[in-house]
Amino acid sequence: QSYLDKLEVTCGPLTQGPHVTAMVPEVWGEKGWSLLSSHSQCYEEAKECFARALEEDPDNTEWNMGYATALYRLESISGILKRPEVSQSVRQLRRVLELDPGESVARVMLALRLQEFQLQAEANELVEEALRTSPDSPFVLRYAAKFYRIQQDVDEAIGLLKKALEFTPRSSFLHHQMGTCCREKLLALRKNQGSGDPGVEAVLINDCKLHFGTAFQLKPSYIFAQLDFAWICLMNGESDRAVEIYNNLQSLEDVTPNDKQAIELQLGLYELYHTKSESNAIHHFMEGLKIQHGTKYWKTCYTELEHIARGQINRNPHDSRAWGILGFLHREAGENSEAVECFEKALRFDRGNEEYLSALRELRPST
Repeated sequence: QSYLDKLEVTCGPLTQGPHVTAMVPEVWGEKGWSLLSSHSQCYEEAKECFARALEEDPDNTEWNMGYATALYRLESISGILKRPEVSQSVRQLRRVLELDPGESVARVMLALRLQEFQLQAEANELVEEALRTSPDSPFVLRYAAKFYRIQQDVDEAIGLLKKALEFTPRSSFLHHQMGTCCREKLLALRKNQGSGDPGVEAVLINDCKLHFGTAFQLKPSYIFAQLDFAWICLMNGESDRAVEIYNNLQSLEDVTPNDKQAIELQLGLYELYHTKSESNAIHHFMEGLKIQHGTKYWKTCYTELEHIARGQINRNPHDSRAWGILGFLHREAGENSEAVECFEKALRFDRGNEEYLSALRELRPST
């Protein structure tokens, strides 16, 4: 942030007054890249900076690529879109490739996004071309590895990650991706239990812990690497170590909303599936929902809460708490009439409950 402040002070005069210099696009573009290298809360501002740069220089490949990167990351946080035609990052990455067909990083990023929309043939072609034209680019290698892992070609992904680590051995992202690949192999082994070497599982667990651990040692703020390390500990029966990590994460301050939401989701899943405490799980899922709306973690918290509440109602149709949860979920989703109906049912079985009365007053302010 101090660097961004200095950049603002130094370049501020260039962006003001009637005699704006030719430096302006570079000023906005430099600030955009700096914001992208910060944390996820800065991605929206980075997008705006690149948009300002493109107003002055619309055909500049670097600013178009920066704009595409910001859009790509923002869409990754918000979750999977339904159709490629509504994806701004798809349109912008195609724009980059129009300006520079040799931009291999844009090519493989576009492939990853198209993979989400099941456009596999075009995605495969894009990745293969990117690897042909830029076989030694660490960024191409990392994104291509992620592509093949999602495609369940884990061995191909590991081969690409090993090559990338030769160029950038201290990349926390690459170590996290390598740990994720090892976890995929571990899950596949457990699914086909008894068909492999019994010592392989122990090796994979150690490899997961090695790479996830290295990822957050290199970058202590890498929350997802710590969450994944804790998850492996749970798989290995090391519950105490996992709980220690969860407690440390809960005590952290200055955590981005995206990271905080991921922590609450993981805690909810831990309580639900490991301690078998629905009440504690409900607490964490509801806290996760309140942090930010419409992200992929929000959607998972929502789904888990709905599943719990409907299960409780199936067991006991008079469960006021479960009806209250459904009311809360409908309100979060903007479905006010359904929310009112659920809160009314909750009050029917828990008369005078102030939480439900307050919710109904909010939903029906005229009554």
